[in-house]
Amino acid sequence: MTCPAAGRVHLPAPGSSSSAVLHRMGIMSIQIAPSILSADFCNLERDLKAISNADLVHVDVMDHHFVPNLTLGEPIVKRICEVTDLPVDVHLMIEDPDRWAPEYAKLGAASVSFHMGATHAPVRLARQLRDMGCKACFAVRPAEPVEPIFDILDEFDMVLIMTVEPGFGGQKFLDNQMGKVRRLRDEITRRGLDTHIQVDGGVSPKTAHIVADAGADVLVAGSAVYGAEDPAAAIESIREKAQAAYRA
Repeated sequence: MTCPAAGRVHLPAPGSSSSAVLHRMGIMSIQIAPSILSADFCNLERDLKAISNADLVHVDVMDHHFVPNLTLGEPIVKRICEVTDLPVDVHLMIEDPDRWAPEYAKLGAASVSFHMGATHAPVRLARQLRDMGCKACFAVRPAEPVEPIFDILDEFDMVLIMTVEPGFGGQKFLDNQMGKVRRLRDEITRRGLDTHIQVDGGVSPKTAHIVADAGADVLVAGSAVYGAEDPAAAIESIREKAQAAYRA
C-alpha cells in the first residue's frame, strides 16, 4: 500500500542528481507539512481535505515512554494513508524504532523519522527503510548537537531539527536552534549532498522566513495551519514567506 500524490509537484527524490543541482543553484522549493497533532481527531478526514494544497502530511506518533504524551498508532496511520493523496511523513517519538519504523513503512508512510536517542542501529534502520522505498529521516531534539550525525549524513534523506521540545503541539518557537540548522546546511552543501532539512515546532507565517533563511526546506506547521480560519491560506502564507527567504 502506498500514499499516492497524484498531480502534485514535489522536490526531486533524494539521491537524484537534479536534487543536488537545485540545492547548489539555490532554487529548491519549500515543502509545507501540516501536523495533524493540531487537527480535530474527531473530524480527521475533513481536516486532511482542508490541507490538500500542502506537500506532505506530518503525523506524530508518541508512546508515552520516549516522550510524555500519547497520540496515535498504526491503525490510524494506515487509515490516513488510505484517505489522503498527500505523502505521509511519520515522526516516531517512541522507544524501539528499530522494531516499529519498518511497520510504518509497510503501512504506506512516504518517510519515517526516528530519534538518535531511541535507535540502537541508525544506519541499519535507515538502509532498511530505504530498501522498502521509504525515506529515512533522523530527528534531533533541542538539547542534542547535530554534529554527531555528520559522519552518517549520506545515509539519510532528511534531518528533522526540533525547534520545540518533542511531545506537545503549540509550543513557542526556539530560535536558538537556527545555528544548528545553518551548520547542518553548510555540511550538506560542502559535501554536495541532497539531504533535506525539516524543522518542526513553532513554525508560522511569523517564523517561516527565519527557518528558511537558516537553510530548512521542509517546514512542519501545526497550530499555525489548523488554528487558522482558512488552513489552505495559512499554508500558502507560510510557503510564500519561506520561499522568499530560502537559503540553499
